[in-house]
Order: sequence, then structure tokens, then C-alpha cells
Amino acid sequence: MDVPEAGKGTCLKQFFVGIMGWWKFVALPAMAKLGFWGIGAIALLDSSTIPVPMDAILAVYVWNNKSHFWLYCLMASIGSAIGGLLPYGLGRAGGELFLLKRVDRERFDRIRLRFERQEFLAVMIPSMLPPPAPWKMFIFAAGVFEMRILPFMFAVFTGRMVRWLILSMLVLKLGPGAADLVAHHAIILVAVVGLLAVLGFAWWWMKKKRSGKLLED
Repeated sequence: MDVPEAGKGTCLKQFFVGIMGWWKFVALPAMAKLGFWGIGAIALLDSSTIPVPMDAILAVYVWNNKSHFWLYCLMASIGSAIGGLLPYGLGRAGGELFLLKRVDRERFDRIRLRFERQEFLAVMIPSMLPPPAPWKMFIFAAGVFEMRILPFMFAVFTGRMVRWLILSMLVLKLGPGAADLVAHHAIILVAVVGLLAVLGFAWWWMKKKRSGKLLED
């Protein structure tokens, strides 16, 4: 007996609801008890598959163990860099065909050229930003444009470490509610970090051009 399409959709929805319930009420609390290793595992899953409120979780860890805040940031950053290999790998495996279905070859090559010129910043800066920044989109693009794995992981690690160290400083000063403060002002943070990134890149580019002229002279 065939199952109606509406019934299939309901069953699929119930399946995913069950998975998310198991993750939220069973797996996540179990990982949270693992301390440093737990925050690393949670960050790995957050970056690879199941999104979680990482800032809020890390804020609780830091507040409960203030003297080791740096270790939580370190483990979460390592976990995030490892977890990012999944969307990166998907982009590297078949992402070019995916993008070419949406843009023509000429535009694709222009995007590739821009990415290759500043690939480290193209990964590091999104890794610094809290949601709703589309982090996985940039990670997917890093795979599509074949960024080398070690620089990719270092860029993710660096961006995450900066983000979570700043969050930890806010938590130590303001309490665990600092994560909500970051979330509510995410758009402002995105704008500020983006502006700083543009200014930093402009400074680097001018310095590079100036050094090139000196060599020619």
C-alpha cells in the first residue's frame, strides 16, 4: 500500500523532530559533562552538521570555570576547524558544478580570482562573526576554490579563537548574559569587523604596492 505524499512528509518531519529532540535533550547534555573535550565535540558537530548556540554554551563553560577560559576557547576553535572539513569537503567534491548551475563560467572565474587573492581573510573573517553570518557558505566556497587544507583550518581556527576570546572577556566582565548581548548586536559586529577587514586589507595592499615600487627603483 502506497503512503500518500502528505503522509511521507509528516513522517519525515517527525523523524527530524525526533533527531533534534534526542540531540537537544540527550546528546548535548552528555557532551556538556565532558568539560574541555565536550566543548570541542560540540563545536565539531556545530561546524559540520547540527547547528547549536555555541556562544551561549561557551559562555556557561567560561563562567563556571573562569581560570581556564582560554582552554575552552582553544578546544572549541580546534573542534570548529575540524568540523569545517565536512562542508569544505562537500565544496571540493562537487561544489564547482553546483555553482556553475547558478552562475556562468566567466563570473565563476572572477569569483575564484577574488577568493584566491585573499583566501585567508575570506575564511578567517566569517569565522570571527556570530550568527546570522552565513559561515558555512564561505567554508563551502573554500572547498570549491580548492584552498589548501592546512591554511583553511588555520584560518577557521584563528577566526574562531579571536571570536571566542572576545566573548570570554565579555563573559568575565558582564556574566554569561554577554552571549545574548553579542547575539542582539550581531549586525553591528558584522559591520564593524567588515569595516576593519576592509581597512586592514587596504593597508596591506598599499604596503605591498609601495614595497614593489621600492624594489623597481
